[in-house]
Amino acid sequence: MHRDTDAPPTSALEDELVARARAWIDEAERVVVLTGAGISTDSGIPDFRGPKGLWTRDPEAEKRATLQHYMSDPEVRRRAWRDRLDHAAWRAEPNRGHLALVELERRGKLDTLITQNVDGLHLDAGHDPDRVVEVHGTLREVVCMSCGERRPMQHALDRVRAGEDDPHCLTCGGILKSATISFGQNLDPDDLDRASAAARRADLLLAVGSTLSVHPVADVVPIARMSGARIVIVNGGETAMDHLADLILRGSISDLLPRIVGG
Repeated sequence: MHRDTDAPPTSALEDELVARARAWIDEAERVVVLTGAGISTDSGIPDFRGPKGLWTRDPEAEKRATLQHYMSDPEVRRRAWRDRLDHAAWRAEPNRGHLALVELERRGKLDTLITQNVDGLHLDAGHDPDRVVEVHGTLREVVCMSCGERRPMQHALDRVRAGEDDPHCLTCGGILKSATISFGQNLDPDDLDRASAAARRADLLLAVGSTLSVHPVADVVPIARMSGARIVIVNGGETAMDHLADLILRGSISDLLPRIVGG
């Protein structure tokens, strides 16, 4: 199988790779997509560890994403709530990359979309929620860490705007946290099972905008590979699993995805 090199592809080579990826999608019956932060950067949501990433610019933000610190330190929680008030997700809209994946679903090709993102943009773009696995949770809701009750995030943010700096659960008084998976917090086993099952039945896995270095989510790539699926990676830079890819496209995700999905 042809793989591109680290050097930017020539226009002719890129066109060849795009055409090949598009042909494979046309042939496929069960496409599984894995998306990471890179698909949302063109919507104005920064990634985490890139040159302009959230944790690159503010190393303390990673601390606020660690469950132990969040649960034990009221100041960490207060800062986290201030961050949530102005999160880029509230202003973001799906970009051409998100919409291309909706087109993949419309064509009847998409089996499952597994996303590491918590911004909810795949659902905003129009995907059937039953086909989307948000393995790292969602920023759109809050969850009580004591009783497990979930409510819309905006309800809690309204309380912060009204003067509460660390809103508690209205049902039991417990600590509220965004319904995202923090460092030190277990992923939902049902979500992991759904993701693994989808990877096993895929005939093509499309990994988009992910460094493929966060486990166990990234394990869907070798699972799909061992199950006989072709692997196509679309990303702005190298990934930890480039060696498993049948085809790699580097560049703007919102430009490349519409070209390979077609209509």
